[in-house]
Amino acid sequence: MHADEVLVTEPLVRRLIDDQFPQWRHLRITPVPYSGTDNAIFKLGEDMVIRLPRIHWAAAQVQKEHTWLPVLAPHLPLRVPKPLCMGDPDFGYPWQWAVHEWLDGQNAIEAPVKRLDKAALDLAAFISSLHRLDLDPQLPAPSGNRGCPLADRDTEVIAAIESLEGEVDIPKVVESWRSSLDAPPYQGKPVLIHADLSPGNLLVKDGNLAAVIDFGMFTTGDPACDLMVAWNYHNAETRPILREALSVDDATWARGRGWALSVALIALPYYLNTNPQIVATSRRTIHEVLQDHEPNNQNLLS
Repeated sequence: MHADEVLVTEPLVRRLIDDQFPQWRHLRITPVPYSGTDNAIFKLGEDMVIRLPRIHWAAAQVQKEHTWLPVLAPHLPLRVPKPLCMGDPDFGYPWQWAVHEWLDGQNAIEAPVKRLDKAALDLAAFISSLHRLDLDPQLPAPSGNRGCPLADRDTEVIAAIESLEGEVDIPKVVESWRSSLDAPPYQGKPVLIHADLSPGNLLVKDGNLAAVIDFGMFTTGDPACDLMVAWNYHNAETRPILREALSVDDATWARGRGWALSVALIALPYYLNTNPQIVATSRRTIHEVLQDHEPNNQNLLS
């Protein structure tokens, strides 16, 4: 998926485990089909999972998750991964890697929930709980490139749009993007945000949302970033449920729509020929944004 990604093979993972964690030599290692792009995933035995960054920008995520996930877990209403240990670079593999507790479930792309309206309330509870948490001054602040002002993404978004001739309705996409840029910027204190809430990072078990995974993008910033889930996962019937539960004002909602659109537009050309699930989610998100965008109501943002 990336021109400069590191090839992570099962024999390599076996060598890393056997050498650094010999107590697990007897456990089977099984590749896990996964629509994500930053990490190679392998199941270790029945109740652990190995995550190895496959691209340089994901390398710092290992330490960030190891530090922050145990702090966040007690305060969140949905389960999050539990880090167990970190491995070191070796045998030609260049970065630290992680072993987490295995979480049962299927990602929400493959496993629909029984009631999407309930899922909206569950996500609202998760988002509001996360955003209310205070940043622990004793811990290194989580860093990332999301949660920033939308204007910081304009150059990259426009470049993506220009590469999507014939793939999207460019005039409508530009109009929607500009309307989000016109929304008043966030002036509040930066909050803790997951920053990558998408159906591929939601686990469903027994028809209900059970966990939120992949905190690699976790950072601080504009809470509107976490509203992207309203368009990449929800629809016209359940978006209002999520919005009402979060008490979101017009400006924040418009920025959230902009976040959903920008992530989808940038991902679509990048993964067009390599990751069908991300492409499908991106196309669906763009469709939902354009269906939801109401240019006649832009005066609400003033």
